[in-house]
Amino acid sequence: GILVKDESQLINRALAGDSSAYGVLVQRYQDRLYSAIVNVVGCRVEAEDVVQDAFVQAYVKLDTFQQNSKFFTWIYRIAFNAALSRRRRRRVTVSVEQSREDTGNEPESDDDAPEDRMMREERVGEVQRALLELTEDHRAILILREMQEMAYEDIADVLNISIGTVRSRLSRARNALRDQLLKMQAEP
Repeated sequence: GILVKDESQLINRALAGDSSAYGVLVQRYQDRLYSAIVNVVGCRVEAEDVVQDAFVQAYVKLDTFQQNSKFFTWIYRIAFNAALSRRRRRRVTVSVEQSREDTGNEPESDDDAPEDRMMREERVGEVQRALLELTEDHRAILILREMQEMAYEDIADVLNISIGTVRSRLSRARNALRDQLLKMQAEP
């Protein structure tokens, strides 16, 4: 499409030293990248840091960008890896309340009965806690697929694995999540 052609022109101009061309790329993708990364780190301020770092890193490494892939997928991979390594350093559990406050994701609708809403928030909380118990690989693929609703090809790109591996890892990750949730429910 016109966007991609335009995108590769912007990248070539940026490589030639035109920083305003890179600025256009940043403006085009920063909001989308930010809303994706908020789900990974669970905190707005930190997501902003990660996104800014990612754009700086991408600018520095721009000459390594393969022009046949999508710029967004590439920058997402940089940001996603940065976000994961930050989480590894921090290793804190975020409560649902905190996470909702930080990400700005309010519960779906307010016309639900309060007990329905509580049930749903409890489920969301359980899933978030269960996710933290999974391996990095499983957590990453579930976030990309279930929360970001990313296509298999893009997940393969971001995680640098084949589509076949995406399918099998996703299936194992879903089973692991289900087992973890069952285990948590069995605990007194």
